[in-house]
Amino acid sequence: MRSWLQAVIQTLKVFILFMGCTLLFYYGILWVSQEYESYHRYDEPEGKAVKVFQSEEGHVSSFFERLRFFYQEGE
Repeated sequence: MRSWLQAVIQTLKVFILFMGCTLLFYYGILWVSQEYESYHRYDEPEGKAVKVFQSEEGHVSSFFERLRFFYQEGE
């Protein structure tokens, strides 16, 4: 009878520890998700920012031309 009670208590300890770690992990993931959700990646840059890509007027490149350029230039 006593060993059965000790087994139940040990099981409850493990269950409480498991639930605590699960809740800690869950709220940690929620916190990280909320931090990145409020991060505005597409805001206008400040300072001396330079536009990286500018298409030439009247020049429309096809997918294959761009792919060939990618392989040729390695960029």
